[in-house]
Amino acid sequence: MLELSILGFLAEEPLHGYELKERIKALSGHVRPVSDGALYPAINRLVAAGKLDQHTEEGASAAPRRVLSLTAKGRADLMERLRTPQQAEITDHVRFNTVLAFLRHLADPAEQAAVLRRRLDFLETPASFFYRDGEPVRAEEADDLFRQGMLRVARATGTAERAWLREAIEVLGQRS
Repeated sequence: MLELSILGFLAEEPLHGYELKERIKALSGHVRPVSDGALYPAINRLVAAGKLDQHTEEGASAAPRRVLSLTAKGRADLMERLRTPQQAEITDHVRFNTVLAFLRHLADPAEQAAVLRRRLDFLETPASFFYRDGEPVRAEEADDLFRQGMLRVARATGTAERAWLREAIEVLGQRS
């Protein structure tokens, strides 16, 4: 997720490390904060792999800043990650939002729709936070107020997301 965020934001424009960290934090920081101890090693791996380029610019009132930009190899990696997200990037809501944040970079509406279909297929599989005798527990079957609340909110959110996914897939189908 971190590398996808780095590649995605740098596909939009060159950024220095602090700007990049702030954008990643705005995207998912309240749920999964990004630390310097995770960000800068990830940047260094991507630079070493030839996916990012870096150069130094003078700071306005501070020390020189390292500016990062995406290379052709980095753009190709981003496109592949968007075309074929890992299963966890489909099933985990925060990770899927990261994919969604950059899915517009894929030029082919059919490829975009294929990613959305994978998420829709996942959401249409019966699931719950709680199970009884191997079966998902519905809100009406939960044994306490708080679990009922969790399940009702999840159901409403899932219903809204499935509706949006169907609409988006239809729109993308018209663009193909």
